[in-house]
Amino acid sequence: MITMKQAAAQFLANKRIAVTGVSRSPKDHGANMVYQRLRARGHTVFAINPNAAEVEGDRCYSDLKSVPGGVDAVVIGTRPETADDTVRECADLGIRHVWMHRLYGAGSVSATAVEYGRQHGMTVIDGGCPLMFDPTADTGHKVLRRWATWTGKAPRQV
Repeated sequence: MITMKQAAAQFLANKRIAVTGVSRSPKDHGANMVYQRLRARGHTVFAINPNAAEVEGDRCYSDLKSVPGGVDAVVIGTRPETADDTVRECADLGIRHVWMHRLYGAGSVSATAVEYGRQHGMTVIDGGCPLMFDPTADTGHKVLRRWATWTGKAPRQV
């Protein structure tokens, strides 16, 4: 196992990142916030939503295999029930870095998806948010990281 900080650094070192669950109505939607911040920090990001052609002014893809040139990492921002299929698709495509977003409630974390991903050689971060770690972090998210780690919403090790 590696520390959460190490896993986050490895994840954020990837330049081509897909974000699932990005919404057409982005007001306060966690996946949209992650998508916007990653894009602002220089990542090439891809919105994944089978029910949208465009989000945040960018083309949206129905699934990971539809992204031209593929992706290196995936942030899952959907319901936990959807995470299983997404992680299986990641395994099929050779994607090795997956982050299941969670701060409140179940978030996007699925225990079966975490287990499947790890059994298939992926680094799966099962909680927290990419915006809690540099270079994407802001002060508010850094405070949330301390709280999430303390309460168990973000793992200490991956």
